[in-house]
Amino acid sequence: MRKLLLIGLTALALAVAAPASAAPVIPIVMRDPGCHWFMVGGKFSTRYVSHGAATIRNLDEAALKFVGPGGARMLGFGKTITLRGKGSYRVTMVGQLKHDNTLTLVVK
Repeated sequence: MRKLLLIGLTALALAVAAPASAAPVIPIVMRDPGCHWFMVGGKFSTRYVSHGAATIRNLDEAALKFVGPGGARMLGFGKTITLRGKGSYRVTMVGQLKHDNTLTLVVK
């Protein structure tokens, strides 16, 4: 019985420790004015700098287009993407109006 309890506690400790080392998922959210924003630490921003791979989740109202190193990629609503290529990405919404924000993502 003790052995089973020890195995269970070890598995729980490993499961809890694993996500803590992963990079945070940065959401892009819908908010007026400007339509879409990065939400970082409870604050809204049109620019985000990531030191290492950037994981982004689209919580905006439509698909997003990422243009940067290696070409263009689309990200549907509710989907997540990890960008590893170093450089600057321009993020716009598909069918974006002129007055909407253009987001900048920099991966270092």
